[in-house]
Amino acid sequence: MESKARAALSGREMELGPQAPTPAIWQHWRLAMDEDNIEWLLFDRKGTSVNSLSREVLSELDAALSVIERNAPKGLVIRSAKPSGFIAGADINEFRGAADAAAVEEAIARANAIVGRIESLAMPTIAVIHGFCLGGGLEIALACKWRIAISGAQFGFPEVMLGLHPGLGGTVRSTHLVNPLQAMSLMLTGRSIDARKAKTLGLADAVTEERHVRNAVKAAASGVLKARRASPFMLALLNAAPVRQFAARRMRARTGTRARPEHYPAPYALIDLWERHGGHSTAMLHAETASFARLAVTETAQNLIRLFFLRDELKKAAGKAEDIRRVHVIGAGAMGGDIAAWCAYQGLRVTLGDVKPEPIAAAVRRAADLYKKICPKSTGIRDALDRLVPDLKGAGIRRADLVIEAAPEKRELKLQIYAAAEPQMKPGALLATNTSSLPLDELCSGLKAPERFVGLHFFNPVSRMQLVEVVSHGRASLETVRRANAFVGRIDRLALPVKSAPGFLVNRALTPYMLEAMVLLDERVAPEAIDRAAERFGMPMGPLELADRVGLDICLDVAEVLSAKLGRPMPPVPGWLRGKIEAGDLGQKAGRGIYEWKDGKPVKARVPAAEDGEMIDRLILPMLNACVACLREGVVAEPDLADAGLVFGAGFAPFRGGPLHYAQVRGIANTVAAQRELAEKFGERFAPDAGWERLSPAR
Repeated sequence: MESKARAALSGREMELGPQAPTPAIWQHWRLAMDEDNIEWLLFDRKGTSVNSLSREVLSELDAALSVIERNAPKGLVIRSAKPSGFIAGADINEFRGAADAAAVEEAIARANAIVGRIESLAMPTIAVIHGFCLGGGLEIALACKWRIAISGAQFGFPEVMLGLHPGLGGTVRSTHLVNPLQAMSLMLTGRSIDARKAKTLGLADAVTEERHVRNAVKAAASGVLKARRASPFMLALLNAAPVRQFAARRMRARTGTRARPEHYPAPYALIDLWERHGGHSTAMLHAETASFARLAVTETAQNLIRLFFLRDELKKAAGKAEDIRRVHVIGAGAMGGDIAAWCAYQGLRVTLGDVKPEPIAAAVRRAADLYKKICPKSTGIRDALDRLVPDLKGAGIRRADLVIEAAPEKRELKLQIYAAAEPQMKPGALLATNTSSLPLDELCSGLKAPERFVGLHFFNPVSRMQLVEVVSHGRASLETVRRANAFVGRIDRLALPVKSAPGFLVNRALTPYMLEAMVLLDERVAPEAIDRAAERFGMPMGPLELADRVGLDICLDVAEVLSAKLGRPMPPVPGWLRGKIEAGDLGQKAGRGIYEWKDGKPVKARVPAAEDGEMIDRLILPMLNACVACLREGVVAEPDLADAGLVFGAGFAPFRGGPLHYAQVRGIANTVAAQRELAEKFGERFAPDAGWERLSPAR
């Protein structure tokens, strides 16, 4: 009974303490005493691969703590029995649809009382952490007296990404354990840090390897583990009222550059919480509970929670392709080079071809720069670069499981590439195009095996944009589409299934948004005012800045395809756009477009504030109309997928839950009426699509 139990963890052995029978009433926790009189409490949530905190889980934890108090061991170890990690956070399902702040506050207060019992235990309490320790998981760990991290563990408070802040004492315990300015930064950004960084900050007391866990536990339980803790004097000073007030002002200013308070109230509520109560733990704990409950029922939080589940559904639907291990990319320009770099970073063997060596060399340099930013270890950078192989002669085509064409948007050029590549491809290999607008039925017309041809439309920048449109066509096999979806999942991206049509979904919606902004420019509205109107709505950047970032030449190519193929009025393409392209003023990549660009940012003039409600509708409603048209035409299968596509592929204001969700909240009748008013005033391009009649008024 007291023998050591071990479980495989990514090829290592995981120290799980002694084996013991689980009381019949416990489904999620196991408890046993080892030979050193140390109790091991193992969390293994039933029926899931990842631990998360639910009401039932916390109720069982409460019962386990009662047993532990009676046993009075020399120490208590809390750790996960799951290979995936410690605890990934709260069970978000329990906040989905929350509308009663008082009920949420009551539930959080009960949960807080249970977590507080851990902190009140008389014996040494030790959290042993591997994998993810996020949100509520980190709050459980902070309630322990010691935190021992296994190398590679990740710590973080991601609640702000869901329109929330920590609610199980995390705001209090973190700001009173480590430098509160650093703790606030973690909570305000939602970013994760690794075990070494956590130890430097003081969130972890030790970092060790799995084989040394038992010794580290003994050292902590006996009081001999030496940890670097923040000076009590320094903590008191930084949590003093004058410092909090000064720091809070700076935090609000920094937050204001990323999020407006009316759109994303959570970071501002967190700053208020610390500024008002940071000097008094008990008061801050009570205020944290009430603040969390108020945020949980906001439209922002509920919409962000909705998107969390949409993202999860896309991930599950994609799966992961185990049979695609080698990729060849044709075209080493901005998109092709970055697609190749990302695939290599995700562990695939990638060959990168082009007609000249210079673009390939430039792509490898960009890849090296990217890896330095996103890869924490030099060995990881080295290995990723080793997997990215320059291939001027295209020899990699013969061994590739997937060939991705990323050439310029010229139909004849793409057809020439396919004619040369297809005969070299091995049986069963897929051929994909990264076209952003050209119909696949036209592109596959000359292929001998059109059934293995598919669209994989990545978005720029590839390393940051989560979405990839997986484009099917009339001659693509179901197996090809399945494998393409799985490949997208394999490289840690979200696969959005769409049918071939001009612009697919995302560009179909974005193009009228950007073109209408150019029409406003022709009406002598300042570009800064146009972009600011979109940002006031909640877009991450305005349409003119977006056009510059995408490239004015690419915008023109897509606009011309859509104008020719859609058969419905589009905003007119201004003559000056072609003039800029002919002059080489292509946007960010040329240093000049609609804006001047310096150090990767547009140079914008200050313009006076103006009433911009109509301008917002002129920009946003055509996006909604395009999504409805795509639903009616079957380009995308359901409203949720349209919402996911525009949020994850185009950055549509996440706090609004997606374009169609926004239309439903606004009211279908109101949205349609607004389009009709614009059509009467500005032309038929604003006429509402017939598909609005099929869209349900609420979901």
